[in-house]
Amino acid sequence: MSMRLVGIYGVGWIGMAALAIFNGVVREVLYGPFMGALSAHQVSTCMGLLLFGLYIWFFTGFFPVASSGQALYLGLMWLVMTLFFECLFGHYVVGHSWNQLRHDYNLCQGQLWVLVVVWIGAAPYIFYRMR
Repeated sequence: MSMRLVGIYGVGWIGMAALAIFNGVVREVLYGPFMGALSAHQVSTCMGLLLFGLYIWFFTGFFPVASSGQALYLGLMWLVMTLFFECLFGHYVVGHSWNQLRHDYNLCQGQLWVLVVVWIGAAPYIFYRMR
């Protein structure tokens, strides 16, 4: 993949970070106060899957992926960027402990966020194959 595309796709990831923040604000303001924390997290995760899917579909349509290898590289790049953001922002800016951050990925306790991270990594390839 050319450095130009890496840069474009890297900047494109910023849109997903903005969507994640927007999704969190909507959860905290609109429906989070009216349901339990776990239920709000699960609704927010479903909304995140939908929002990221739409965003990735349109973004990769506007900046087409040229091959399955490029789609896999893009998904891996976005997945790694997401995990770094989650850990660094969550720990050093928001102040979550490392245990809290790990807890957010525990499917056995109903924490579904890991599905969003997997979707971010897989969607470019899935959408490339669909197109």
